[in-house]
Amino acid sequence: MPDAGQAQIGILPCPGGMAFAQKIYDHLEAITKDKFEERIRSLSRSYKLPRTEIIRQMNLTNDMMPSSVDFDEPIDQYRTPNYLVPAQYTWFANGEFKTEILASVRNSDVYIVQDVSNRYPISFPRTDQPQTLSVNDHIMCLLVTVDAAMQAGAMQVSVVLPTYPYSRQHKKRGRESLSAARIGQILEFLGVARIVTLDIHSREIENTFNHLRIENLHGAYQIIKVLATVVDLKDEDLVIVSPDTGAVERNKFFASILGKPLGMLYKERDYSRAAQSAEKGNITDMKLLGSVAGKIVFMSDDMLGTGGTLIKAMRTLKDMGARKLICAVSLPLFSAHAVDTFDRAYREGLFDHIIGTNAVHHDESVLGREWYLSTDVSNLFARIIYRLHHSRSLGSLLDDRSVIKDLLKRS
Repeated sequence: MPDAGQAQIGILPCPGGMAFAQKIYDHLEAITKDKFEERIRSLSRSYKLPRTEIIRQMNLTNDMMPSSVDFDEPIDQYRTPNYLVPAQYTWFANGEFKTEILASVRNSDVYIVQDVSNRYPISFPRTDQPQTLSVNDHIMCLLVTVDAAMQAGAMQVSVVLPTYPYSRQHKKRGRESLSAARIGQILEFLGVARIVTLDIHSREIENTFNHLRIENLHGAYQIIKVLATVVDLKDEDLVIVSPDTGAVERNKFFASILGKPLGMLYKERDYSRAAQSAEKGNITDMKLLGSVAGKIVFMSDDMLGTGGTLIKAMRTLKDMGARKLICAVSLPLFSAHAVDTFDRAYREGLFDHIIGTNAVHHDESVLGREWYLSTDVSNLFARIIYRLHHSRSLGSLLDDRSVIKDLLKRS
């Protein structure tokens, strides 16, 4: 564990995670400044010293550290930390990656950010055309970046994966791989101390690691903030419905915190078929436990792939008389032609809004849709990184019931 008093936070973005890393960096910079000012005020009151004198003493202490190399910084002002670790990424024509870190990370607590679900073209030096990378490409880029940081002598390496790859392959039904576990074990073997992710598909995955820790974040507070802009959270007609048995716990959380009734859809599947798109799924029947006639329905799930499951759920609820339908997904992947599918479903009147987080990077082709509402979870990741680095409790950030209750009181 790094000494928080000496080690520096280093945010090292892989090409796919650049957009999310920049948001984390901006929030982290603001958090650090706020905490600095708060500390200065407390010390000034306690020691009866002027603000500038305390800042001078703190800067002197930092400059006396062996790792301090820049003495051109002002001695009586707040020094904005540079958390971003510069790196150069090379993509070779045969699909290989190389990561070269361009600054020392020997005294750093490094957080490597990678969005493995980013399907937008990425530019690399000395390549003619931007490259659209697959999940596997992003994973391989992450692995060589982790190794580069370890080879460079980073004090500790953590990986920030807004979307945990292969998370749906977490249990065996026959002769198949436990890929979700293997991804984490590979990272653990490389020396990664911790993975920070959002709404991992199954907590069982963490049970397969020896020392690697997973900090599993939840975006419930951010989702409810957006939900409150399109529906009255105190409306007696608002009900919560779980789209399947696997999502019961998360929807039970929303029902409990909002004080609303909970229903559930039960799906029968033909597992001899794999879902290829919303139209070509493997759901054969769907039944509702509860009543939605004339109600405003809110559903939440962890992941939206092709969208077939959600579209069928929406159609079932509309057929049963739901007046309004809003869905929230932590990881809006929109695989295959899902965006077009939801466009058609919206025009058909099957739903009113989809709320998704920016844990998956999207451009205006998704963000500009009339039915799509995006919520930012990067501040949550930044606060977790700050607390991890300074060895502070994560409890209030991992369980956001108290801040949601405060939000409901104000609404």
